[in-house]
Amino acid sequence: MKKEDSNNKNILSSRTGIPNPVDIHVGKRLKQRRMLLGVSQTQMADTLGISFQQIQKYEKGTNRVSASRLVDLSNALSVNITYFFNEIATNALKQSTKLITNLGEEPLNEITDNPMTKRETLTLVRNYYKITDEKKRRSIIALCKALAEKN
Repeated sequence: MKKEDSNNKNILSSRTGIPNPVDIHVGKRLKQRRMLLGVSQTQMADTLGISFQQIQKYEKGTNRVSASRLVDLSNALSVNITYFFNEIATNALKQSTKLITNLGEEPLNEITDNPMTKRETLTLVRNYYKITDEKKRRSIIALCKALAEKN
């Protein structure tokens, strides 16, 4: 294990066995953006000069992303650093505080699956924007709406 990897190890995870909800959220946002751009974990790792396993650990929230690495990730993914914290659930922030202060309460396991983080959604959106004909894109939206209404 690289020195940096051990320094980034989620301290709370090692004490409780549970990744911090904020780290999980940041990881999900990382994965979402990476997949939306069609970048593999290996490509992302090569860009940053780290192993793809480290990218996996970041995406799962197992390892924390340091401030400097967050800057590297935001540059590589062409997003502002705040992107990684957008849409974070209030309960995740509260749970993080509880874990940090070690109040002994049971963790809230309410990190919900956001449909925007699913592979099929990201594939659909990525391919949708590859369609240059605006009329065809409007037709696809109309088709999706019509199909959804039939359910």
